[in-house]
Amino acid sequence: MEVCYQLPVLPLDRPVPKHVLSRRGAISFSSSSSLFGAPDPRQLSQRRGAISYDSSDQTALYIRMLDVRVRSQVGFEPEQRSPHPYLCIDFRTLHARLGCGATSDSSAPERRVQRLLSFQRYLHSSRLLRGIPQQIPLHILDEDYTGQARCMLDRVGNWNFDIFLFDRLTNGNSLITLTFHLLNQYGLVELFQLDMVKLWRFLVMVQEDYHSDNPYHNAVHAADVTQAMYCYLREPMLAKSLTSYDILLGLLAAATHDLDHPGVNQPFLIKTHHYLATLYQNTSVLENHHWKSAVGLLRETGLFSHLPAEDSLNLERELGSLILATDISRQNDYLSRFRLHLDQDNLCLSNASHRHFILQMALKCADICNPCRPWELSKLWSEKVTEEFFEQGDIERKHKLEVSPLCDRHSNTVGNIQIGFMTYVAEPLFAEWARFSDTCLSQTMLGHMGLNKASWDGLQQEQGDANSEEGQTSKNGNSAVAAAGETSSKEIPQGSRVS
Repeated sequence: MEVCYQLPVLPLDRPVPKHVLSRRGAISFSSSSSLFGAPDPRQLSQRRGAISYDSSDQTALYIRMLDVRVRSQVGFEPEQRSPHPYLCIDFRTLHARLGCGATSDSSAPERRVQRLLSFQRYLHSSRLLRGIPQQIPLHILDEDYTGQARCMLDRVGNWNFDIFLFDRLTNGNSLITLTFHLLNQYGLVELFQLDMVKLWRFLVMVQEDYHSDNPYHNAVHAADVTQAMYCYLREPMLAKSLTSYDILLGLLAAATHDLDHPGVNQPFLIKTHHYLATLYQNTSVLENHHWKSAVGLLRETGLFSHLPAEDSLNLERELGSLILATDISRQNDYLSRFRLHLDQDNLCLSNASHRHFILQMALKCADICNPCRPWELSKLWSEKVTEEFFEQGDIERKHKLEVSPLCDRHSNTVGNIQIGFMTYVAEPLFAEWARFSDTCLSQTMLGHMGLNKASWDGLQQEQGDANSEEGQTSKNGNSAVAAAGETSSKEIPQGSRVS
């Protein structure tokens, strides 16, 4: 006989019992285990989101919210994954805590808040599944703002598209609004018979799983990459060759390519012995996590549950192949392969594997296209990504870890980081992309990057000149003080000195 503990649905304005907050979804126990005692791992079946699995199912361990673990004051202890002190810090609050100067003693209340937020999301999703409308609409905007957002969507294929303005006009829902619009514009919703409620719920959960406190790797970045991906999909070489399935994959991969990004890089996770690094054996740690998190949301919402199981699994695998291609540590591998194809002129876009490779390269370009945007947008993105680097460096310094390259705010500037990135990463990639697709867009991107690099170089020189002048002024000032002292000393008669 099996006893099932099911999470109750409570009104949002009522306090949530502690025993409810400690369980996400449903937990089933066999009759041989106590409800409040430690269950036998072989008999325990857990449910995260809408995915049930048992401890013997290794594949399911990758699925859905890997950082959410069952905790309870009455029955379960937190899982200890590593002795490193950093691992007690919640990624979603580490930036805020660093700014406030809080210690690890304050981590428990903050984790309780995060569980409450997860529970609220569970309540919203439960109402959605039961057909009960949400009490709070997603868009709380007047007609002027929504009208301007619609006007911007009419120009979504423009490379000068201002994603920051669009995010403000959509009340912070740029990723949901943009992705839904593009899927609908391509007719993919109707073609693949996607359930509108499931699709909307999937996009809402995707946007929620991006960390809004990350300066750079947040939902706005994902929306920006999705818009860039759309621009590439419209290029003649791709538009005449890609299938609807390819386009669906490309847009979904762009929207989810940094899902649940913690705001720190892979070397940080490895040197702190984070459980994600252990889980993925220090290989494409973040990209694997983004992919598996996206698969978890697809399964939780059942977006493709109406498709044959084999088709759904193939889609998940190919989605992973695209997201894994964004691993910057494998940049040279993809670039060399791309260059070889172009040198041999053997790319055949009627071949499914070649089309998939081009989608990988398009997503790589979209992911790091910030240097190719107009100066105002590019400069803002550059400042955001550098701030995220510097915040990681601050965390490393606080926890007495070696500060990662480019993450030390005392020895790096936005300009020198961006010039180096353009020179060694962006320029080689976009030069090869222009060889593949020699269009007005490609030339525009290369032109913007050249101008932006010159602008950063100019700012660096101005800053260097200012520092030199400041140093010279300080030196002259010290010399003047010393000279004044000597003059005063000479003007005072020897006999007048105080003995």
